[in-house]
Amino acid sequence: MSSSLTKRKFALVDLSPTGWWILAGWAGLVGIYALASLVASPGPRLTTFGDVMQCLAPLYAIAGLLRPTGSANWRRNVFWIALGLGCAMWMAGQFLWTFVEVVEKQQVPTFFFGDTIIFLHLVPMIGALTLLPHEERTEQAFQFSYLDFGLLLVWWLYLYLFVVLPWEYAVPNGDLYSRNYTNLVTVEELVVVIGFAVLLAKAQGGWRVVYGHLVGAAFLYTWASATTNIAIDRGSYYTGSFYDVPLVASFIWFGTAGFLANQSAPISVPVQSHWRDVWAARFAMAATISLPVLGLWSIWGSGAPQAVRNYRLAVTQVALIAAVSLVALRQRKVDRDRARLLQKSQESLESLQRLQAQLVQQEKLASLGQLAAGAAHEINNPLTGIVGYTELLLEDGTIGDRPRALVQKIRDQARRIKGLVGNLLSFARRVPTERALLDVNEVIKNALNLSSLDLRGKNIHIETNYGSELPGVRGDANQLLQVFFNVIGNAIDALEEVGGGLLTVRTAVERQHVVVEISDTGQGILDVHMVFDPFYTTKPVGKGTGLGLSICYGIIQEHGGRISCHNRPEGGAAFRVELPVALESLLFAASHIAPSSTKSGQ
Repeated sequence: MSSSLTKRKFALVDLSPTGWWILAGWAGLVGIYALASLVASPGPRLTTFGDVMQCLAPLYAIAGLLRPTGSANWRRNVFWIALGLGCAMWMAGQFLWTFVEVVEKQQVPTFFFGDTIIFLHLVPMIGALTLLPHEERTEQAFQFSYLDFGLLLVWWLYLYLFVVLPWEYAVPNGDLYSRNYTNLVTVEELVVVIGFAVLLAKAQGGWRVVYGHLVGAAFLYTWASATTNIAIDRGSYYTGSFYDVPLVASFIWFGTAGFLANQSAPISVPVQSHWRDVWAARFAMAATISLPVLGLWSIWGSGAPQAVRNYRLAVTQVALIAAVSLVALRQRKVDRDRARLLQKSQESLESLQRLQAQLVQQEKLASLGQLAAGAAHEINNPLTGIVGYTELLLEDGTIGDRPRALVQKIRDQARRIKGLVGNLLSFARRVPTERALLDVNEVIKNALNLSSLDLRGKNIHIETNYGSELPGVRGDANQLLQVFFNVIGNAIDALEEVGGGLLTVRTAVERQHVVVEISDTGQGILDVHMVFDPFYTTKPVGKGTGLGLSICYGIIQEHGGRISCHNRPEGGAAFRVELPVALESLLFAASHIAPSSTKSGQ
């Protein structure tokens, strides 16, 4: 890519329209200015020509730097806008210079108001360096960039007020003012050059070419600015002289970098965050710490007049107030970000704990299921014989009443054991079942109808809240009926212990899951973490086996859902069953939504 861009720039054939504009800009503005500076004699005409051309050159740079701002990446757009803003600020200072020389026809004074604008025009460019548009990252990494930029702006403004302006307002001294201004501006310009050089070393592909042009333009501008300031101090400078040619060329070069970036559209490369990438924040913090250091030096180590030291001390105090305010705002934002990260970490930890509990529960069920399956088959064979023999004894009319009562008890207990064995086999079964598209509301209604037989003579009321247009789920109707019947039966038993109460059943759709919530107003569950463990029960001996909810847990897991329980703050327990919506229901809903939305958009 680098060689192709170089060929486009310097070849005289096969140039795109943008390439021709770039070539015309270089040859036109720079060539004409160089020719005029060599041929024309110093005077009002050359001054006017030089001032006008120095206003057009940054205008050309602004036009080029704003060309690549149409991308979807906001950091890339802000990067080019900041560079264009820096050139616009320089042009504003040049307008003031032109007004003094051309309109008022006076020589620009030593204490020139436009010097402040020209000094600060590089601050947006320094801020642009922190955006790293050649790297593709999450925007979270740059959320503090604008505050760091604010601190850098305060610091550079403070340096200008601390180093340069005391010799204009406190103790006027043109020589010290010009020398300090030149030195400080040179340092600022070198920061920009070094910053672009660092980006050039880190970039790849098309961005490397773009940064190469920006490094060249920044270096040429720094050299032109230094030589011009030295010439002004020596009194050999005049507007339109050959000293201005590199300055005009540097702005044309800045515009060229923007035009080429717009033409080639360099691609940002994804990178990982690293501690060295926060150098802007480190510089901002170092700049803040340097404020009191410079203030103390002004008091104890400076040999400047007392008026200058007082002036610098006042400036330091004002800058400290501004810097501390920005630091406090930044720290507040950091605290909020840490609180957000802490909350996300807590949520992730809770999700991990729930997942771990589910895995442990599944391992328990799998291990116990294998044991239960083997034991149930071994028990079931002799148990069938016991039940059969008791039935034969009961059919024999020769036995007395007392032996018959004992045989009936043996038969009842054997049938109870047989039911327990059946539960063990159901618990251990992991064979796939035939599933069909089901309406959960209908399954719930069937479970309630079966459970209503146990409500006669009990002070138990049922309140239902069925979700309208509930999507279907794919599952086994008998198994899901067993789950809801079991949960409702446990709730009825809990309400019966407290003399009655309210049983509430609610269905809804949440995040592509059909949710069923069954709650009661009983005493609640002693240990919600063990409620799905096999053989865990709070019912009296002989009434429950502790396998019902474990079987329900396995059934819901096989259906790709989730079952959980908790104690309600107002009292009682609540069970929540989540079942994924069937794909057929989602496609059906989408097919009915799409035509209407298309029609409304026409």
